[in-house]
Amino acid sequence: MGKPNRVNQTAVLDFVLLGLSEQPNEQPLLFGIFLGMYLVTMMGNLLIILAISCDPHLHTPMYFFLANLSLTDACFTSASIPKMLANIYNQSWTISYSECLAQLYFLLMFGGLDNCLLAVMAYDRYVAICQPLHYSTAMSLQLCALMLGMCWVLTNCPALMHTLLLTRVVFCAHKAIPHFYCDPSALLKLACSDTHINELMIITMGLMFLTTPLMLIIFSYVRISWAVFGISSPGGRWKAFSTCGSHLTVVLLFYGSLMGVYLLPPSTHSAEREKRAAILYMVIIPMLNPFIYSLRNRDMKEALGKLWGGRKTFFLP
Repeated sequence: MGKPNRVNQTAVLDFVLLGLSEQPNEQPLLFGIFLGMYLVTMMGNLLIILAISCDPHLHTPMYFFLANLSLTDACFTSASIPKMLANIYNQSWTISYSECLAQLYFLLMFGGLDNCLLAVMAYDRYVAICQPLHYSTAMSLQLCALMLGMCWVLTNCPALMHTLLLTRVVFCAHKAIPHFYCDPSALLKLACSDTHINELMIITMGLMFLTTPLMLIIFSYVRISWAVFGISSPGGRWKAFSTCGSHLTVVLLFYGSLMGVYLLPPSTHSAEREKRAAILYMVIIPMLNPFIYSLRNRDMKEALGKLWGGRKTFFLP
């Protein structure tokens, strides 16, 4: 059997992103919907960052990590959606080789950072509820900055390594990616050279970015639940749980969307299902996060109100 038609990796000038739909009459609607969601995502996360930065009462570890989560969400969405919108607007579905690698790097880095920050925020709630007397020491400004720096390093290095490993891959002449962004798994399916190292890297990154943070989050909430149920007062239990409500909602949405797709049998996988999952955790959840953290948090409502002329919240009159 003859080998597939191959092109040298240095000769690969671009890839073709097939997008969400190949129907021309659906493109204007898709452009309007995703432009609207992107603008809401950017505005919501920017307002969270501004509210926390401008209100001294919110200069605490919990809100420090929330501001960084909002920044990460905005960057995560910006790594893919603007390119998709530009492709729809220009009716051009290509992405250059260098753009594809850059997009892949930023998606891996900010996606991993999102997971890492969710785990650190769970640890913050664990210390606040289970070890309140040691909270100021365990969550000092220096330690918070150190944990944030570690998150950046732990997500940046594997993302950079995976991207550099892709530069060694030889791609086939067929360059169509059945997605709206440079999905690493779909990209490797276009390879004509050996990709075992790249596939091993994807598994390793999955363990680092998904499994490990999730285990830390589960451990934190098991300890939190144990401590909360030890409180005799129902009001005290509710107050303790209410401080975790927003974070737990985001965790359930984020990891629930991933598990609902990727833990299904391989026979049920399809390009359309994976596109819907990607839209959920790359676009919809980052868009909803500011609503979740502000609507359930009185301090955030008050801080956001100060930015909007004294109103209680920018979502409600």
